[in-house]
Order: sequence, then structure tokens, then C-alpha cells
Amino acid sequence: MENLPSSLQGKVVLVTGAAKRIGRGIALRLAREGARVAIHYHRSEPEARRTAEECGAALFRANLESVAEITAMFGEIERHFGRLDGLVNNAARFTRFDPLDITEADWDFIHKVNLKAVFFCCQSGARLMLRNGGGRIVNISSLGGIRPWAEHAHYCASKAGVIMLTRALAKAFAPDITVNSVAPGVIPFEDIDARGRAMIEATPARRGGTPDEIAGAVVYFLKASNFVTGQILAVDGGLSQR
Repeated sequence: MENLPSSLQGKVVLVTGAAKRIGRGIALRLAREGARVAIHYHRSEPEARRTAEECGAALFRANLESVAEITAMFGEIERHFGRLDGLVNNAARFTRFDPLDITEADWDFIHKVNLKAVFFCCQSGARLMLRNGGGRIVNISSLGGIRPWAEHAHYCASKAGVIMLTRALAKAFAPDITVNSVAPGVIPFEDIDARGRAMIEATPARRGGTPDEIAGAVVYFLKASNFVTGQILAVDGGLSQR
């Protein structure tokens, strides 16, 4: 990808966890921007197929807990498209526990996808991008990687890890590949709980965000020159400032 990709027209961009929620919103926005979208999913096949149909995307299935499956997925993408210009690491898990009750299995359930898989997707994606001159990586982190949440210590640690991974890889992959992160605030869906509603009430913008607002930040990083790298953009209605 050239230093100033002012358009995503024809660019090949993979979005992990793109079947629904924020990932779906990102995939749909990228399609509107003219990108050739690759949608990753694991278990949500019906939702993934619906999203793919709406944005003319290609589907790729992988269990992101498995590095072998991650590697195989990027091989399939290369065979299908011949290249990769952008990668959006969106897939993530979220659970809530008192830290005194977190088990090893609870910790691994979060970190295998939220942090370990992000690294190995970045690694495989970067190898593929470098064969065609470079590209753009955007990691979806979280307000929880910036601010501490008492009942989400394992989740916060994983997302803080994504933020530092973003910074380290931005240095490692420069100048041909940029690595940036979008940290969403509260993006409400039908399953929002009382805690989420309370966070919305505390948000200076006085509302929750939308998937398309997160997608707008992703598009910015995908289009930006390689002078923008290693950055974390909180799209949170100002909640991180409280």
C-alpha cells in the first residue's frame, strides 16, 4: 500500500470477527468505501453469510485459538485475492468475574483470542502485506485497555496488551506497514446490561456510540499515510477523560 492510500477502492482488507456487532459495521463501511472485504468468522456462520452477502465479501473460517488455523486462513486469503492491503483485528471475547474467582481457564479463554490471536494475525498479515509493498493494520482495543474495570481484570489486561502490542509492532513493521488501534467506548447492542447503561450515562457525549462511528476511525487509519503509526484513538464520547 502506498504511503498515502487516499482511497480504499480495490484494496483487500480482512476483518476478523466480522459476522456481527462492531465487526459487521466495519465490514459494511469498508465495502461502501470500495474495499474488497474478507470476512473472518468462527461459529457465527449464518450471520457471517448475511454480512458477506450485504457487502459482497469473501468468507474465511478459522478458530483464532489455533495458530495453525490462523496461518492457514492467511494462506487461503493469499490464494483467493493474491494480496492483502489491510487487516482489522476486531475479534474478541468479553467476560465478567470478580478477580478472586478467575480461573486459569477463564484467563486463557480471554487471552487466547484477545491478545495471542491478535499477535499471530498481525504476524501472518504483515508477511503477506510485505510481499506486495506494505499495508495497514488496525487493532480494535477497548476503553478497558485504558481505564481499569474492577470486575474485568483479565479483559483489561488483554486489551492493554493489544495497545502495547500495537505500539511495539508499529516500530517493528515501519516504514512499510502502519499499526494503529481504535479503542471503542460503550457501543450498545440489545444485550447491554445495567453497568453498560450506567457507563453511557457517565459519557460526556450523553449517548452510546455506533458501529459505524468505530468504522469511521478504522477507515481513517487505513487511509492515513505512514506518518500515522503506533497511535491509539479512543472513540468513546469522552468517557476516557472522566
